[in-house]
Amino acid sequence: MLVTSNNYMRQEIFGRRELLHFDRRTLEVQHSTHFPNPYNLTALKAFHSLEKRHQKGLQYANMSPQTVLTRNSSSVTSESMQEWHSPFSYEAAMEALSSLITGKKREGNSNPHGKYKKLERMSMYIQILGIKEQIADLNIIHVAGTKGKGSTCTFCEAILRENGLKTGLFTSPHLIDVKERFRLNGLEISEGQFLLYFWGCWNQLKDKVTEDLPMPPLFQFLTLLGLKIFVSEKVDVAIIEVGLGGTNDSTNVIQDPVVCGITSLGFDHMEILGDTLEKIASHKAGIFKYLNCLVKPKVPAFTVPQLPEAMNVLKQKAHELKVPLQVVTPLNGVKLSLSGEHQFSNAGLAVSLCKSWLNSTRKYDIKDNDLPESFLKGLSSAYLPGRAQIVHDYSLGVNNEKGVERSCCGELTFYLDGAHSPESMDACANWFSNAVKENIYKSKTISKRILLFNCMDTRDPEVILPRLVDICASSGSGFSKAIFVPSISTYSKVTSGTSYIPLNLHSKDLAWQFNLQRVWEKVIHGKDIGVNKSLKMEVVENLPPSQFLYDDVSHCNHANGNFSCSAVFPSLPLAVSWLRKSARENPSLRLQVLVTGSLHLVGDVLKLLRR
Repeated sequence: MLVTSNNYMRQEIFGRRELLHFDRRTLEVQHSTHFPNPYNLTALKAFHSLEKRHQKGLQYANMSPQTVLTRNSSSVTSESMQEWHSPFSYEAAMEALSSLITGKKREGNSNPHGKYKKLERMSMYIQILGIKEQIADLNIIHVAGTKGKGSTCTFCEAILRENGLKTGLFTSPHLIDVKERFRLNGLEISEGQFLLYFWGCWNQLKDKVTEDLPMPPLFQFLTLLGLKIFVSEKVDVAIIEVGLGGTNDSTNVIQDPVVCGITSLGFDHMEILGDTLEKIASHKAGIFKYLNCLVKPKVPAFTVPQLPEAMNVLKQKAHELKVPLQVVTPLNGVKLSLSGEHQFSNAGLAVSLCKSWLNSTRKYDIKDNDLPESFLKGLSSAYLPGRAQIVHDYSLGVNNEKGVERSCCGELTFYLDGAHSPESMDACANWFSNAVKENIYKSKTISKRILLFNCMDTRDPEVILPRLVDICASSGSGFSKAIFVPSISTYSKVTSGTSYIPLNLHSKDLAWQFNLQRVWEKVIHGKDIGVNKSLKMEVVENLPPSQFLYDDVSHCNHANGNFSCSAVFPSLPLAVSWLRKSARENPSLRLQVLVTGSLHLVGDVLKLLRR
């Protein structure tokens, strides 16, 4: 069983009730006028399937103008989807999405399709889906940045929902299931909704594929899907997070947002965005919009305090486009649902974006110094998994349902944060140091802080790992051990949250993990420690004994492959199983495991703990 300190996650795992929206008239009209189209057949099957369930006892919560069905999300696959043909199943959708992955690594600004540039293709796809005019009605908040853009978007969504608005939120990446990327009124869309809109978009685009206009790559398709969902659901506001950069990002097909925001900037994706902060800032500022002020009001932009080289570029771009740019200070002293000092900066930006949006679209008159109660409620209830998230693993039987501690096993707590850039790793280290100090139980006599780490090979571990070690050590929260593992998720396949994960899943190539271990040992020992290649397979096949947790640096003997400070595991499931076994064997042991370096790794851990 997985127990988390956030009630939303508890509802996510053990089931919740959701609202599904279907426009009866739209489906019936499409069925009668365009019957041969596969999209309409799919939509009609979904509608009639849910209609049958209504006849069996479900009641409509609202009959007009939309049919709203209240249902339990766990029953989507088992009941409704059984009435669909297998080509329209959720797993079939995941296979279809996987076919859109063009390579294991991002292609940057390259244009493999030749004739049209990315944003030209995006505009053409939007025309095919027939949503060009409706996108302007989404009243979009568009947010770019290096770190904190997902948190800022999440704060915005919660604030505006507390103001009585119907919200749509598009973020990336997902941690466990692709549905996480699309939220309606704060809730991840249901499987039934996802399938309805997914197959609709898929078939409409598939019908128009040409040599010059192939199916869109994965992120472009998901961006289109998000816009289609929000248009169809008639949201009052859509909060859209940029995927990568800004200028050439798929979301920059948005031409007429209400307001734009740029979060804290730093060094990330330098192979695509450039190797200086000025180049990176120029890409991020690409979401600033120039509009003819004689026709439409200017699109304001907000940002947080930046380093001078980044701020100068943002101000210059804003000046060139006649965009009013305002710098927002952190919102200190307010209760936030997302942990970490850096979240006060994100919260301040979100508040300014929401004030601007409400003043512009709803003719509110919220002053700069005002902070309405609805804003405070949103800031204290926003939820974003995988960022400064603490999960207690009670599968060991440490606590009973009433929270009374048992002594049969030790304690295992995971601290999860998807930090992967130097700046975000600093924030992660500070958060972890503060969190472990707050989570002290006198009954436990042995505390071990473990780093569970992996990152993409485009990152520089020689920059990231030393900063993490130094910050934690200087605050008295240094690591006892480090474990390096390959992620389960791959960049060549999209899987669902229920996909099977074998415990004996071994990676065939652990060269990158051994390189991470080499960097770690160099940081700990102050000198480069080579890893004996002849001992690699033996080290991997023989998992560390329980004593490994208690050995200090003096037990290191690199010549014979004895690393007392770190270990490489051939798979993540084995590493989690080993940690559980270690806690199970020692009732006085408290394991505090920081999982970081990659949002994919964080998602994989959550998926394993959820089982």
